[in-house]
Formats: sequence, structure tokens, C-alpha cells
Amino acid sequence: MAFCGKCGAQLNDGVKFCPSCGAPTGSEQAQQQTYQQPQQGYQPQQQAYAPVQSDAQQNKVMGILAYLSWLVIVPWIAAKESPFARYHTNQGLVLAIVEIAWWILSAILTAIATAAYSLGFLAVIGVISWILGIVFLVFSILGIVNAAKGEMKPLPIIGGIKILK
Repeated sequence: MAFCGKCGAQLNDGVKFCPSCGAPTGSEQAQQQTYQQPQQGYQPQQQAYAPVQSDAQQNKVMGILAYLSWLVIVPWIAAKESPFARYHTNQGLVLAIVEIAWWILSAILTAIATAAYSLGFLAVIGVISWILGIVFLVFSILGIVNAAKGEMKPLPIIGGIKILK
């Protein structure tokens, strides 16, 4: 004869549960421990929204748009409060202003060269415009790469100019 480990009542052979308290007998507990899966505790429902991301992660697209010519207006208006977007908007705005200034200067010099019938000077202006176009493209790509990485690195040569505060 065996006895219940919980209440001390006498148990008959082959009984799996105590007739007094309902506790499982020792042989049944050992068997259950072998096959029983661990019980998971209560887990509260997780929140449906993601945790707040860093400013750079939230505004990468705005930083990238800032280097696409006239699209610099989008982050200027849409992400005024973001330091990351504001930095890249400033860089993109400076780049756009320098490009526009070169276009205007190039148009004036082309008009002068055309009026003076100076084909050599006109060719020089064309070559310089072509080279500066590549430089502006490289600056835009550098800015886009920096914005995509979440970095706030200044552009070469023109990166120190601050228009937006």
C-alpha cells in the first residue's frame, strides 16, 4: 500500500489519483514529467505599433529627396522638425542653388560667346558645363548615399555653407 504525498491518505495499488484530495500519485507524476511540455507563463498582448525609431531612420526618404533638384522642397516642407532631414535639405538646397547659378552663368557666357562669334570660347564653356554637370551628379550621389546610411556628412567643397538653420 502507498500513501498520498499531499494529504497522507492510504492509496490502493494501481490508483493514479488520490481518492481524498485528487492529487496524482507519485508514479503518475514521474510519468507526466517525462512527457509533459513546459507550461508558458502569462504573456500580455504586445503592442501593435513599432517602437519609436531614430530620427535618421524615420526621415531617410526625406534626406534622399533633398538631393533630387527641385524635390528639395518636399523635405523642406514635410520634415521641418527633423534635424536629420533639415541637414540634408540644407545640403540639397545649397547644391541646387549652385547648380542654378552655374546654369545662369553658363547661359550668359554662351550668349556672349555666340554674339562675339567665338567658337573656341563656346567650346570651352561646353566642356566646363559638361565637367560641372558630372561634379554636380557626383555630389548628389554622395548626398543620397550619406542620407541612405543615416549619416550627416557634408558635401565636398559646398558642404560648409549653411542656408537653413
